[in-house]
Amino acid sequence: MSNTSADDFKEMHALMSMLQNLDVGLVILDRNYHIQLWNSFMESHSGKYPYEVKGKSIFTEFPEINEEWFRHKAESVFLLNNRAFTTWEQRPYLFKFKNYRPITGKAEFMFQNSTLIPLGSADGNVERIGIIIYDVTDIAVNRVELKSVNDELKRLSRTDKLTQLYNRGYWEECLDKEFKRCKRTGSTSSMLMFDIDHFKKVNDAYGHPTGDEVIKTTANILRETMRETDIAGRYGGEEYVVILINANAEQAFNFAERLRERIAKTVVHHLDFSVNYTVSLGICEISDKIVNHSQWIEMSDQGLYRSKEAGRNTSTIYT
Repeated sequence: MSNTSADDFKEMHALMSMLQNLDVGLVILDRNYHIQLWNSFMESHSGKYPYEVKGKSIFTEFPEINEEWFRHKAESVFLLNNRAFTTWEQRPYLFKFKNYRPITGKAEFMFQNSTLIPLGSADGNVERIGIIIYDVTDIAVNRVELKSVNDELKRLSRTDKLTQLYNRGYWEECLDKEFKRCKRTGSTSSMLMFDIDHFKKVNDAYGHPTGDEVIKTTANILRETMRETDIAGRYGGEEYVVILINANAEQAFNFAERLRERIAKTVVHHLDFSVNYTVSLGICEISDKIVNHSQWIEMSDQGLYRSKEAGRNTSTIYT
């Protein structure tokens, strides 16, 4: 063997050794998607030896790979001689490997980024492609946990602590958006405002802890009665609001009556007390006369005031 051939052989041997021991997965596929190379990373995480998978279809060996999606991705590499990428945000993994790392033990499977690279021949045609698999489980888990924490902080910043309904800052922001939407599109929506009748007497007779239980029970009944599209919040104290999306005054009145009747039949049991109570409700459908969301609140409040004047435990449409 000439010195040149010996040097080439040593260089090839060194290259193959490096590829085998990379801390990333390396797979080489031919034009028929048969496995040609399978490095030690892939062997370690799949539990399959190179001699077991060599020459076999990647789709047969790993049925979790979406064949239609992967062929579409790989064909662009074969035909255009360009790289292609996929990240864990797009697909959590290409190969479904279990995650055994103690630091990221919360993840059941390894999160992966993958790169598909064209491997050209002497005539310039792409006859093989390489797949490089990166284990990004640490990054993915940290980002998922950070997003979860941020989502929870956002939820808490919008939520009234006692009732778990939206707080005034957030529901009023939603009301302003709904007001502008209705004005822009010509849609109709209604606002409902209600409070607990003689709530001070509840606190005086049974104590504030029982009063808080009445407030929470009312919020729970409201959640059970409203639609998913409606927006409910606590105005303050024993007062609540509901933004009834795409509901006219008549529909809002029907909702108010269902809510009122359910609450009137409810008995709150707390400590040694049993409390019956009622609510009064005011309704205002959006109209051309309302110039901003603050006026919408005022008119709903006027409807509530008229219900109180009428003897409480009633619903009134403000006109």
